[in-house]
Amino acid sequence: MVSKHLLVSTTTDSEAAARELAAKAVEARLGACAQIVGPITSVYRWEGSVHTDPEWRVEIKTAADRVDALVEHIKQHHTYDVPEIITTPIVGGSADYLSWVEEETRPA
Repeated sequence: MVSKHLLVSTTTDSEAAARELAAKAVEARLGACAQIVGPITSVYRWEGSVHTDPEWRVEIKTAADRVDALVEHIKQHHTYDVPEIITTPIVGGSADYLSWVEEETRPA
């Protein structure tokens, strides 16, 4: 089953950076809306060491045909060398809401 809508998530190191990523994605009409969750605690290995740091998750709802452009947009505007970018299919939900997601991700 191919999903017409996706949730794209990334993390960043500050609330301000999360707000900027979210706003830029919505302003560019690559996402209909975004939520910021945080702070969360991330434990990860980077350059041979294990780190534990606070991060903020940005979750962006988008249409499937806009996801590649959104991923590239995140990469261009992210402060991390290798940002976490994960896409998750939305397999159900309010038809009215998903229609709105589709409308809001169309170029103006």
